[in-house]
Amino acid sequence: MNTTISHQKVPLGQKIAFGLGMLANQMFPAILSIFMVVLVEDLGFPGWMWGLIFFAPRIFDAVTDPIMGFISDNTKSKWGRRRQYVFIGGIMMGVAYIFMWQLFSENSLQFNFWYFFLWSLIFYLGLTIFSVPYVAMGYEMTDDFHERTNIMAVAQWIGQWAWVIAPWFWVIMYDPKWFPSADIAARQLAIWVAIPCAICAVVPAIFIKSGSTVNKDYEPLNLSNVGNSLIKILRSFVAAFKLKEFRKLCISTFFIFNAFNTVASLTFFVIVYKLFNGDAGATGLWVSLFGCLGALGTTFFVIPTVTWMSKKIGKKNTFLLSQGISVIGYIMLWFLFIPGKPWMYILALPLFSFGIGSLFTIMMSMTADVIDIDELTSGLRREGIFGAIYWWMVKVGFAIAGGLSGAIIAIVGFNPDLATLDQQEAVDGLHAFFCFFPMVGTLIAMWVMYDYTVDEKRANEIRSELEKRKSKGNVGQQWGAKDKNELKYVEEKKIIS
Repeated sequence: MNTTISHQKVPLGQKIAFGLGMLANQMFPAILSIFMVVLVEDLGFPGWMWGLIFFAPRIFDAVTDPIMGFISDNTKSKWGRRRQYVFIGGIMMGVAYIFMWQLFSENSLQFNFWYFFLWSLIFYLGLTIFSVPYVAMGYEMTDDFHERTNIMAVAQWIGQWAWVIAPWFWVIMYDPKWFPSADIAARQLAIWVAIPCAICAVVPAIFIKSGSTVNKDYEPLNLSNVGNSLIKILRSFVAAFKLKEFRKLCISTFFIFNAFNTVASLTFFVIVYKLFNGDAGATGLWVSLFGCLGALGTTFFVIPTVTWMSKKIGKKNTFLLSQGISVIGYIMLWFLFIPGKPWMYILALPLFSFGIGSLFTIMMSMTADVIDIDELTSGLRREGIFGAIYWWMVKVGFAIAGGLSGAIIAIVGFNPDLATLDQQEAVDGLHAFFCFFPMVGTLIAMWVMYDYTVDEKRANEIRSELEKRKSKGNVGQQWGAKDKNELKYVEEKKIIS
């Protein structure tokens, strides 16, 4: 077979523009997880309310994602399929984030709950409108096997600064020199967070150019076609999920990311109550340093290392090795959370950071490879649908994780109003969940990915076959269904699963 593969390099400026969108995409959830502590610690939300606020809006977000993916993939516009939605969604997120945190302690608990709940639905709708086409933008920026990793590495490098910056809001919010109370801090800081994040979110819409799709043969998008469109969305979902390799990416991401997020929101409580006997004022910088140092390690060590490793030993082996290192880090965290010696946990952070720090750099690059397989079998480029399904798995799991974090608080019997000595068993239970729950999720994901088969050779064979078909003018056909001879050829070459 000929191996005339297109090696499309992407200018650094375009990578940075995409990366600024990733900064917004990560800063909003990063800062949201910090602010959420205010609901329990300062506004008196019980565990079930906290869990519901985590769970329900994210389920709503997950339901709207595939619809947005279908709309994005089939939009006819002089601006292309994605840019206008990225712009609108970015603005919508910023406005909703400001309003959702205008909570006052003098209002009733029920009022604050429903006010926050309804505005969070609007925020997550904006997140869907922004994130689904934004992620699809990244998938279609290049068809080069390694350049895909480079794009995601730059984006994740920029996005990781969200996790460096966000933990310091714990210090600012609970320092009386800054604000008299944390709920006042949340109201004011929400404005200073939302405006720059919204600006970063719209950068890809402005600077990443795309051709007109006005004359493309896409599915019609109109009210009369809504029912039919929903059926097509479901069919696209089923078709995409039939790809074994794509299922592996989704399932493994689900377990790693959401097992991590189940306990990430407990970080404040574990550090304050395990290491400082429940005295938040005595923690100083240690709560912030946990997230900040981990993110800095990811930014300057994990992402460059993973990008280099993927070119040397392949994407799958890099994934397995990185996650294996993180398992060691989780085990170390169990032994290094020592009351009176908070600095000890720093020793585990470089290893712990390899898991979540490497995840999306590798997985988003792998997803772009799998989309080529779908094009080979269907004749369609469906970045929006694949991105929506992938992030649907993440967001459904994230919703479950939010609910589980509230459930964990209830299961161990933790009470933020009590000191550690009055609930030592509950604090130890939080610590155990914090260390071992994400470790179990990581081990399951490694097992799922063990026989993943798309390596550089296979990806190049797929791209070569696609280039041959395009040169024959077969673009847009349903190849997998209409051309049995070509499908047989592909199967004989073991290009598709």
